[in-house]
Amino acid sequence: MRFTRALTAAVVLLGLAAAPAAADASPSASPSPDGGAPTTAGTSFRTAAEFEQGQTATANGAAGDYLYWSFPADAEQRPTVKATVKLLETHAPQTWRVDVYDGLRRRQACQWGAQTRTADARTSSLELACVLRTVRAWSEPWSNDPLPGTYYLRLTAVNVPASDLGMPVSAEVRVESKDIGGAAAVDGSLAEPLVPGIAVTSGDGKGDEDDKSAVLSAIEPEDGWSSGWCSDRWVWSGIGAVLAALAGIGGYALTRGSGRPSRVPPGA
Repeated sequence: MRFTRALTAAVVLLGLAAAPAAADASPSASPSPDGGAPTTAGTSFRTAAEFEQGQTATANGAAGDYLYWSFPADAEQRPTVKATVKLLETHAPQTWRVDVYDGLRRRQACQWGAQTRTADARTSSLELACVLRTVRAWSEPWSNDPLPGTYYLRLTAVNVPASDLGMPVSAEVRVESKDIGGAAAVDGSLAEPLVPGIAVTSGDGKGDEDDKSAVLSAIEPEDGWSSGWCSDRWVWSGIGAVLAALAGIGGYALTRGSGRPSRVPPGA
C-alpha cells in the first residue's frame, strides 16, 4: 500500500513539473535564428512574432486572417508603425486596418496616419500608418497613456467579401521611433516594463535559469530599458542651476565695492 501511494505521488509531481514545459512549448512565431526580422506572423497576442524597431518584418497570409507582431517601445519614444499589404491583381474592394496595443493589451489611438484604407479592385497594394502618442515612463492608473514595454501590432482585413476570403496576401511591417527627450519626461517610472513574463523573473529577484526559460518575450531596446527618471530635462536643469550660481557670484563681485570703508576721518 505504501509503495502504491509513493508511486502515485511521484506520478503527480512529475505531471506538475511537466505542465509548465508543455505550456511554454506552445507554437509561437519568433525572430529568425540569425537575429533578423521574422518572416511569419502570429495569430494571437501570445504567438505574436517579435521584431526590433528599425527592422522590416514580413509574412504571408490570407484575407480574413489576423496577423500579429510585437516590438519594444521605451519611455520618451514616439513610435511610428507602417504596414504594406500586397494583394492579387484581381480582387474585390477590401478594407485593411492596423491596430496597436500596449503591454496591457489596451488599444492605443493613433495621433495621425492612415490607420484604415480601402483597396479597390484595381489596387494591388496599399500602405497603412499609425503614429502613436509619446510613451510615458509612468502615468496615473486611470489614464490610458502608452507605457514602456511590449507593443502588439495587428493587421487584418475588415468586411472582406465572401469571394475574397482566403485570398493569399503578403504584408510588411516596420516600426521607427522619434526620441522626444525631456519634453515628455515625468516624475516617476514603472518598477518593470510591461513585458510578458517579466513578473516571473522579478518575483523573487534570484533570476534562476528555470525562471528565465519561462519568459515569453525576449525583445528589448538596443540600449536596454531606461530607468525613467534620468533624462535631458535633468541635465538642462543642472546646467541652469550652475549658471544661476555663477550669475549670483558675478553679481555679488560687481556690487560689493572695494571693501569696508576706512575709519579714519577725512582730513585727519
